[in-house]
Amino acid sequence: MRQHLKLIIAFFLFALSALPAWADEYADTVSIFKNAGESGTFFQKSRGYAIFPTVGKGGVGVGGAYGKGRVYEQGKHIGDTSVSQLSVGFQLGGQAYSQIIFFEDERALKEFTSGNFEFGAEASAVAITAAAGAKASTTGSSAGASGGKKDAATAGKYHKGMATFTVAKGGLMYEASVSGQKFTYKAVGR
Repeated sequence: MRQHLKLIIAFFLFALSALPAWADEYADTVSIFKNAGESGTFFQKSRGYAIFPTVGKGGVGVGGAYGKGRVYEQGKHIGDTSVSQLSVGFQLGGQAYSQIIFFEDERALKEFTSGNFEFGAEASAVAITAAAGAKASTTGSSAGASGGKKDAATAGKYHKGMATFTVAKGGLMYEASVSGQKFTYKAVGR
């Protein structure tokens, strides 16, 4: 079973590295979230955010996900981050999505940037585009909305000082699993 998980993760890491590397992929992703329903309002009322242009996810029984991102405080790039996820339960397929985590205040930002941070299985993300089977929550249940990237209606709110939104990029994944996300952080210039 571990061999299958290693193969799945290796495949998605390879697939992610084969995607075009755009110099402004972070700016493009921020623009999508600024123009996608309620997530756009969080830029004005948050202390900062972590942005992940592409998170690749896949699984067959056991699954995994991985993505690289950046952390911004009041619009300034302060560090680099990565997200990894391991999930267990019924799941089949693969998908890619963009993710943003808003930090309501300095306390939430410091908690995230303390080194290694985890969202438990109870944390969830709000999916802000409609896509068949494009669930993007750490609980396996979906919180969806109708519409496209520019007109999505969402029901996002802060939970323990953080709010998470996702935008499906592609793929298809059927999932009823339990998982959590783990984040690493490294400050720039240190």
